[in-house]
Amino acid sequence: MTSPSRVPNKLGVESPHRAWWLALGVSFATALLIISPFFRLGVASGHDISFHASSWLDAANQWKEGIIYPRWTEWANYGFGEPRFVFYPPLSWMLGAALSLVLRGNAVPGAFIFLSQTLAGLSMFALARRFLSRSAALFAAACYAANPYALLIVYMRSDFAEELAAVFLPVLLLAALQVGGLIENSWRSPRRAIAVFALLFGATWLSNAPAGVMASYSMALLFAWAAFRGKSFAPLWRGAAGLALGFGLTSFYLLPAAYEQRWVNIAQALSSGLQPSQNFLYTQINDPEHNLFNWIASSIAVLLILLAGIASVVAKRSVENSEASEDARRVWQTLLLLSGAATILMLRPSSLLWEHLPKLQFVQFPWRWMGILAVPYAYFAAATIARKQIGWIVAAIVLLAVASMGVYLVHKTWWDADDIPALQEAIAKGQGFEGADEYDPIGDDRYNLPQKAVAVRILRTEASNGSAPTARVDIQRWTAEEKVVAVSSREPVRVALRLLDYPAWRVELNGSRVKPEHGESTSEMVFRLPAGLNRITARFAHTPDRTSGDVLSLGSLLALSVVAFARTRLSQESAHR
Repeated sequence: MTSPSRVPNKLGVESPHRAWWLALGVSFATALLIISPFFRLGVASGHDISFHASSWLDAANQWKEGIIYPRWTEWANYGFGEPRFVFYPPLSWMLGAALSLVLRGNAVPGAFIFLSQTLAGLSMFALARRFLSRSAALFAAACYAANPYALLIVYMRSDFAEELAAVFLPVLLLAALQVGGLIENSWRSPRRAIAVFALLFGATWLSNAPAGVMASYSMALLFAWAAFRGKSFAPLWRGAAGLALGFGLTSFYLLPAAYEQRWVNIAQALSSGLQPSQNFLYTQINDPEHNLFNWIASSIAVLLILLAGIASVVAKRSVENSEASEDARRVWQTLLLLSGAATILMLRPSSLLWEHLPKLQFVQFPWRWMGILAVPYAYFAAATIARKQIGWIVAAIVLLAVASMGVYLVHKTWWDADDIPALQEAIAKGQGFEGADEYDPIGDDRYNLPQKAVAVRILRTEASNGSAPTARVDIQRWTAEEKVVAVSSREPVRVALRLLDYPAWRVELNGSRVKPEHGESTSEMVFRLPAGLNRITARFAHTPDRTSGDVLSLGSLLALSVVAFARTRLSQESAHR
């Protein structure tokens, strides 16, 4: 493993721009190769394709209504809605929504994957180029962009949010190494390194919550290792500052998501089949489909562990040679530590950690730690190139194994060109789509909601003789976050809105705040109206927890600006004196 500063260059000093253009080309080509089956077979219809695609389409529709940051998913639960956007991190569904506005429906998943994997390759190149030769760093970019876990996500899981989070992990690790003092700080100012780390850490959380949890524990372990190795508490304080600042930046999302969990059936995220205890490597339950997928995921995890392990052993010999920098040795040790931790957490003996470490259970699937392991895997695989003949043998094994696995996944997945067009048609016809159990408001059973309900229904009253009274309904405004309905009748009536009750909805009847009744076994809003003209208004309010989160994020952004630029400005002022 040779420091890039010592790599001979026959043409003189290497242009950094040329290296980055090469990295872009390699990442671009790798991402294009990954999505090449899409051109012939259609869209990979993985487990989460409908969830993500429906979020993209719903968010895009709300942008057209002028709602910049949606919170309520209007067309979930077949038009009754759910607070999905309160709880699901925004970066992935915003990117998908943006792509859906400029591309045809079936082109969006491929474009999302292509963009994510290209950026992932560049991110890995940024990490590897600090310590490896240019050719090795380029190989690292290709290895990471097409790592086994990424291929599992692309072809069988369709978890676009987790795929986007993977973009930030290599550069997050690079920033953490500098904050922890394990390598030389390229930003010179320790505070600027903390600011960069906080931004990348926040971006990971805003992409995918399970990836955010894994990144949090991984970074905490890294800072603890740095403190132990350096026999100093300084890495812990700097790391804690970076983590706190990163959490602060994401408070506009995290604080409402944490506070409003009491308003939904969030425990359904850990229902049968989704619990960590049921998803350790090669675990079987009474569900053949679950067992088949877990076997595939487990086999890919074992492959990734073996490839990373073999490559780390070969790379270690390069680290031990006299030309390798001390930084490179520390990076190898740190990546080996993270690899070991990720591997252990995929195995059943780690169940005690899953039960007691805060929020770790919400990662759900222990094999998700392949996302963390993929970074050391790509780095170690690239580092073996310095070993000449044996290194190229390892590289060939890696390429052959990944290519074979990719071909297997392409043939194993379900390809479908109708998923997104069907969702688009359902929204256009006002029918909506299926909701998610964990975002269903407390007291509601979404399975009892009618799938083809009109926006406003007149219900029977106790005094009616089997049929609903006659009333005139005037829908004056009906958007994702505001419903205004006028109902005129000659006798008292009961009216149901196609809308689930949720504490964030501010509901008024004729200008006075009211609490709606609910349907049987559902939280559908129901109102008792007197005879005459009545006006119902429901607006999705800016709740105190959202306001607090916005203020905290704004304060953290100001603090980040001070941390990043104050020292530089002071230094410049001193230089002019």
